[in-house]
Amino acid sequence: MSTAPARRPRVALFVTCLVDLFRPSVGFAAVKLLEDAGCDVDVPAAQTCCGQPAFNSGDRADARALAEGVIKAFEGYDYVVAPSGSCGGMIKMHYAELFADVPAWKARAEALSAKTFELVSFLADVLGVETTGARFDGTVTYHDSCSGLRELGIREQPRRLLAHVDGLTVKEMQDSDVCCGFGGTFCVKYPDISNHIVEKKVATIAATGAGTLVAGDLGCLMNMAGKLKRAGSPVEARHVAEILAGAKGPAIGEGR
Repeated sequence: MSTAPARRPRVALFVTCLVDLFRPSVGFAAVKLLEDAGCDVDVPAAQTCCGQPAFNSGDRADARALAEGVIKAFEGYDYVVAPSGSCGGMIKMHYAELFADVPAWKARAEALSAKTFELVSFLADVLGVETTGARFDGTVTYHDSCSGLRELGIREQPRRLLAHVDGLTVKEMQDSDVCCGFGGTFCVKYPDISNHIVEKKVATIAATGAGTLVAGDLGCLMNMAGKLKRAGSPVEARHVAEILAGAKGPAIGEGR
């Protein structure tokens, strides 16, 4: 008696605002990684910002309105995956809080939270991916972005997958888990403090001797890439999804 093949998981990609506007190659890399891992991937056209900037600024009304739109756009899928610990963390850890006084919406938010994952965590922890078959010739150093690390527990997963990329060597920086100074609206509200923090981060990156900086959040990467460029550093910055997918092209902040 033959057994019908298991249905491929239906995954919705939450692209994120920064990827959409500044680095679409991260989104394409995420789709490739998910499809190669056996998923059917959709990118809901109705998606908008996750609401994190409003939420962190105390604007709960706009944050809740944005969250309602995200819930409606994504609740029909098996999983929701974001190439960002901060956006993934917002949906997974804070949406239910926004609807604490609206039971029906809170239940919908909790259901979405339960099936929402950051990209690398989803590949490693849910799908059990051990290698993506990519190649990258060079030494990289990995920055642990705050939301992914502290809210979602993402630390070893990207390092395990990077360890199986042919030609790649990981050189750990000192204080890899210390903030880069971006913090979303923090860098706008407190630019002097933000600049001091990223100066220290850039120094620890340079001390590794690595040629490429890798992280899982584009906001952090854009912040660090900008500082590296202004400091005249030759270090390139790339999203971990691009490395794992074998994506080619200019580094973050470089010409096209």
